[in-house]
Amino acid sequence: MKDSTCLYNASLREVLEAINAEPAGTAFIKDDDEKLCGIVTDGDFRRLLLKGKGLEDALSKSDFGDYVVANQGDRFEDLLKKTNFKIRTIPIIDDQGHLVDYFIYNHKTRFTPIAEPSLANEEFNNLMDAYSSTWISSRGKYIDQFEEGFSAYCGVKYGVATSNGTVAIHLALKALDIGEGDEVIIPDLTFAATINAVILANATPVIVDVNEEDWTISPEEIKKAITDKTKAIIPVHVYGQACDMDAIMAIAKEHNLKVIEDSAEAHGAEYKGKKVGSFGDASTFSFFANKIITTGEGGMVLTNSDQLNERLRVLRDHGMNKEKRYWHDEVGFNYRMTNLQAAIGCAQLHKIEDILSNHNKIEEDYKTALDDLGLFKWQKTYSDRKKVVWLVCALSERRDEIAELLIKNKIDYRPFFYPLSDMPVYSKYHFSSTNAKKLSKLGMNLPTVDQVDYQRIRDILSELK
Repeated sequence: MKDSTCLYNASLREVLEAINAEPAGTAFIKDDDEKLCGIVTDGDFRRLLLKGKGLEDALSKSDFGDYVVANQGDRFEDLLKKTNFKIRTIPIIDDQGHLVDYFIYNHKTRFTPIAEPSLANEEFNNLMDAYSSTWISSRGKYIDQFEEGFSAYCGVKYGVATSNGTVAIHLALKALDIGEGDEVIIPDLTFAATINAVILANATPVIVDVNEEDWTISPEEIKKAITDKTKAIIPVHVYGQACDMDAIMAIAKEHNLKVIEDSAEAHGAEYKGKKVGSFGDASTFSFFANKIITTGEGGMVLTNSDQLNERLRVLRDHGMNKEKRYWHDEVGFNYRMTNLQAAIGCAQLHKIEDILSNHNKIEEDYKTALDDLGLFKWQKTYSDRKKVVWLVCALSERRDEIAELLIKNKIDYRPFFYPLSDMPVYSKYHFSSTNAKKLSKLGMNLPTVDQVDYQRIRDILSELK
C-alpha cells in the first residue's frame, strides 16, 4: 500500500501513479510526519484536470476530496455507516494518525443495466498518456498499436481504425467499389447499421432470411437471392454467433462475390478454429460502449489485402494522396478514430479474454439459476464454432410477460432487433423472411453485467412457472 501514498505537495503525475497503485483508485495523502491528511480519488483527479490543473502542477489542500477516517479495530458495521454514495473509500488509521489500511464499499443501485463497459486503471492511464502527449486527434501511437494489436488478435494482416462501426461497413463497401447498380445480400435479423451502410453507398440491399437454429444468415437463402447484379454478401455474426463461413465463402467463390463480415457483436468468436473477421475480403467491428470491448465510439475494418488496406486508408482520410499532401485524387471521408479512443481500445484489448470469460460465466450462472423454470431456450452452441457472449441471449414464448416483470423490478432487458423487412423504410428490399420474424418476437437479451442478482431474478420470474 506504500505506493498508493504521496506527500501533500506532490505533483498530479505522482498522484496519478498513486491512484493506479491500488484497486481503490485512491491516492492517500500524507504530511511530513507521515500522517494521513487527505485523499484524492480518481473522480477528484478528473475534476482537477477539468479545472485546468496540469500533470506537473503541485497539489494544494483545496484539491483534496471529501473523506472520513476509521480507527484501527473499528467493526465492519461502523465502517459501513461511514459510507455513502459520495464516500466509498474509508482510510483506516492507527492512534498516531498513520494509514494502516482502507475499506472500500461499492454502492449498487437496485437498477440492473443491460450492459456497461469494463473500464479500469489501464484505460485511464492510457487516456491520460495520450492527453498529456497532446496527440488527441487522428494521429498518435495508440492508433497504430490498436490497429496492429486488434488485427493480430483476429488473425488478419491489416486493421484500419474508424470513428464507428457503421462507417466501417460503408468504408469497406466504397473501398471495394460497390455502389449504384450493385446488389448486396444481407440478413433480416441485424441492427440497422448493416443496411444503412449499403444504402448510403448507393447500392441496393437484398434482405434474406436467417437460420432458425443459429440465427445467422441462411446460405440457402443467399443462393436464391443471387442475380446478375449481386456484388457482395454481408454475413452478420449476430449476438456472438459465427455464421456458416464455409458455405458462404463457397457461394461467394462460385459467383465471384465480395464478402464483408459484419462482426460488430462477435469479437473473439471463432468458426472452425479461425476468428470471425478473418474469412472475407474485409470485415468490420464496432467498439461502441456496449460492445465486448469499447473505445466509446469507434470501429475497424480488417483485411488481408495490401491493395485494399491502402485504399481504405486513403478513403478514410478525405481521399488525400499519400505522397502529395492536400492533393485529393477522389472524394473521400473523414472516418478516422482519435488517439484518445485508441488509447482506451489498447487497454481493452489487453483484457478481452478476461471479458469474454466473464460474460460466459454470467450466461452459465443464468442457466444454473433459471433453467428449471422452463421459460428460456438459450442460444445454441456448435462443436465447430466458438460462440461468444456479447449479451446473454434467450428465446421465450413468454417474453413479454418476463419483460414486464423485469422492468417493474428495475432490471433492464432488451428485445431482439426488429426484422429489417418489417420496417417501412426498408420493406421494399425484402426477399425472404420467416425465421427472422419468429426469432424477433421471441428473442430477448438479459443484463450482462457483474451486478446481476440471479436469485432475485429467479424469485421475480418464479410466479410465471
